[in-house]
Amino acid sequence: MPEAALTQGLIAATLRHMPEDGMAATALPNLTIFRAQGPTDSVPILHKPAVCLIVQGAKRVMLGTEVFLYDAATYFVVSVDLALSGQVIQATPDQPYLCLRFDLDLYGINDLLFGLDLGKAEGREAGPGAFLSPVTAPLQDAFLRLLGLLDRPADQPVLGPLIEREILYRLLTGPQGARLRQLARPGSRDARIGRAIGWIKANYRDTLRVAEVADAAGMSPSALHLYFKQMTQMSPLQYQKHIRLQEARRLILAEGMDAASAGFSVGYESPSQFSREYRRLFGAPPRRDTDRLRADPTAGATL
Repeated sequence: MPEAALTQGLIAATLRHMPEDGMAATALPNLTIFRAQGPTDSVPILHKPAVCLIVQGAKRVMLGTEVFLYDAATYFVVSVDLALSGQVIQATPDQPYLCLRFDLDLYGINDLLFGLDLGKAEGREAGPGAFLSPVTAPLQDAFLRLLGLLDRPADQPVLGPLIEREILYRLLTGPQGARLRQLARPGSRDARIGRAIGWIKANYRDTLRVAEVADAAGMSPSALHLYFKQMTQMSPLQYQKHIRLQEARRLILAEGMDAASAGFSVGYESPSQFSREYRRLFGAPPRRDTDRLRADPTAGATL
């Protein structure tokens, strides 16, 4: 269970390092902080593998038709790159929503597992690639010490990796640790779907051929469709579309591309099809959507 003193310490430290609304990277490359002083709209994103620890407030996340509701008593783990929608549902100016995202590294998990005797990973394979677990005091304490390193830059190179390793250990030995251990097993279905996701991300501009994705994953096309949908709640083709549209949004917003050029850059041949699918995902055509993102620092961010 979370501990009150640790919770208050996390709130104070997060507020100190995030005095305004928005999402900000920190001096620790795997740690990102998010703050919102009120509820937000539902935001579609491509979420990288990470653990999200809400410090204050509450959130609703949707993976396909599956809904995750969580607050400071639970943490949210995304084990592979997933197309999600997230919405802050509890936040006020006096008690803003605060969340810490710690990015997961499969190599770091494998390195930690090497030499540890955690038993065989017998968790259910190829289920949803996201899950909730109850927050524990040791996990809170590790995050609080990680935040504390932001005040001590000289300690970060030595102590940062140690605390990050401890956080991974807490996840791997927690209630859903078997799922992460499955992902680290090269021959497991979870790991094979992870390889399929990596292949699509690397080749998202090209015409998707299921046989090529299946070959990269070491699965038959029918098995790929079945287990890919179990983990991501969408087909490989739908997943590719999400990657294309998210990257096009980034190109328009960050690099100043016009909509037609951004659509062509990510693989669309028809500007009208690109605009139609962009609006279907983000709720507005490209220009209106990106103008809104520039005006509101929390509109396109979700943790």
